[in-house]
Amino acid sequence: MERCRVEKKNRLTKREYFDKVYRHGKSAANHQFVLYNKAQPQQASFRLGVSVSKKLGNAVVRNRIRRLLKEIVRLNAARIPGGYDLILIARKPAAEMSYHEMEKSVLHVFKRASLLLRKENSPGPG
Repeated sequence: MERCRVEKKNRLTKREYFDKVYRHGKSAANHQFVLYNKAQPQQASFRLGVSVSKKLGNAVVRNRIRRLLKEIVRLNAARIPGGYDLILIARKPAAEMSYHEMEKSVLHVFKRASLLLRKENSPGPG
């Protein structure tokens, strides 16, 4: 059975990388999420880091939010351009959101940052 998760090469893990994105990147936000992004033209794909504060709840709640965010990004990876380091930060309202509400909100914040490509092969009328 194939594991469905964000590939290792697409993860932003080290503190120094997070700091560079925070310091030199741009941000876009809505009520539920903040997205920091920094262009990295030498990279073929994007790298994602997820941050969920202890203010949002206990470990079970935080890990659920983290898993859902990674899954949303994984399923929409074809719509996210390569060459970026991304940090997605959850805010307090995210703790009570369903998967579909969270997906809609995450895609909205990506659109605000101009980092969401149109769906390919979207069904047209007729």
